[in-house]
Amino acid sequence: MTLTRRNILKTTALLAAARVALPNGAFAASAGPETTKATLGYIALTDSAPLIVARERGLFAKYGVADVEVLKQASWGGTRDNLVLGGGSGGIDGAHILSPLPYLMHTGKVTQNSQPVPMSILARLNVNGQAISVSKALQPRGATLDAAPLKAAFAAKAENKVAVTFRGGTHDLWLRYWLAAGGIDPDHDVQTIVVPPPQMVANMKVGTMDAFCVGEPWNDQLVHQGLGYTACVTGEIWRDHPEKALGMRADWVAKNPRAAEAITAAVIEAQMWCDADANKEEMAAILGKRAWFNVPPADIAPRAAGDIDFGNGRKLTHSDLRMKFFADHASYPFQSHDLWFLTEDIRWGVLPTETDTAALVAAVNREDIWRSAAKLADVKPADMPAGKSRGPEKFFDGHIFDPEHPQTYLASLAIKKLSAA
Repeated sequence: MTLTRRNILKTTALLAAARVALPNGAFAASAGPETTKATLGYIALTDSAPLIVARERGLFAKYGVADVEVLKQASWGGTRDNLVLGGGSGGIDGAHILSPLPYLMHTGKVTQNSQPVPMSILARLNVNGQAISVSKALQPRGATLDAAPLKAAFAAKAENKVAVTFRGGTHDLWLRYWLAAGGIDPDHDVQTIVVPPPQMVANMKVGTMDAFCVGEPWNDQLVHQGLGYTACVTGEIWRDHPEKALGMRADWVAKNPRAAEAITAAVIEAQMWCDADANKEEMAAILGKRAWFNVPPADIAPRAAGDIDFGNGRKLTHSDLRMKFFADHASYPFQSHDLWFLTEDIRWGVLPTETDTAALVAAVNREDIWRSAAKLADVKPADMPAGKSRGPEKFFDGHIFDPEHPQTYLASLAIKKLSAA
């Protein structure tokens, strides 16, 4: 895509400036962070826990960035808008963010006047932990991991709405994958609407939508309130799939590379803390506070521990499908995973087919900062991935995404909506 390539070239010097590491990738230990301040955004979702825990437990201060603020955002659109403003102009410098969103901002696809905002991904915040929920009215249809039972129900109605949190974001892609695998075209058989995560349950209650995809604790809250059920958790679609990221403006990273490393180290240590079974109840109590989510910890703790009540009689106890923050390389931002997100956004017409995905990943994904920050956080060598790819990934319907051959994967998908630049 000509526009994307031009934007990538325009920001190459800026992004290269952020790579002020020594040859082995480690920042100079003698130099402290350039600033102690940064403003980070979060949405009230369990996978924002590493940022909140890092703040609550003094981990930002431990790594020399004591004045990091973590501020609630109303929606992913609000997160984007505040990142466009930047921390120095009343906005934010970085955020707990949907993994594809930094790429959509970097290319200008989701910004006003298509103005690119160069972004960096410094870490993955979690894998798993999202779910697809269906209304109580449609529960008798029996849709679970197989969405096909909903096809006739949708065909019988003039208007069918399914909700996601941001067009082209992770929840949009999980819901579209699930529908398409069941033979339901998400662009023709249903209408996709955007609803902020904390408003999903309230909108289901008044009948705004038939199904939605969102992170926790909102799926569990829906079940607790008897308004619907969980058809599947997204780890069933793709086991240990990537989800949120720690994203920051690339100009902030370029200006403050050691501070970016320090923030990432604090988040990594928080991720390790959040993953410990012994800390789940305390984590839920922290997140549930009025200052953060303002929800009962009982809506957070069970699924955080892998105890999943689907609301349709199915229950799992301490399931490995639970949200992971650090275990099994959950924190490392595999470039192969970013490539999948870009490929799926091409599949659904969010990005044009001509998009130079390799150039985008190289510009936005800062796994080098993660590696230097992980050393600072005393991550064991065994927890350091050997390479930038996790290799081929298998989905529940048998499709395989090989990052070496993304076009083969794209061609194998029957339902898609491709668009040119």
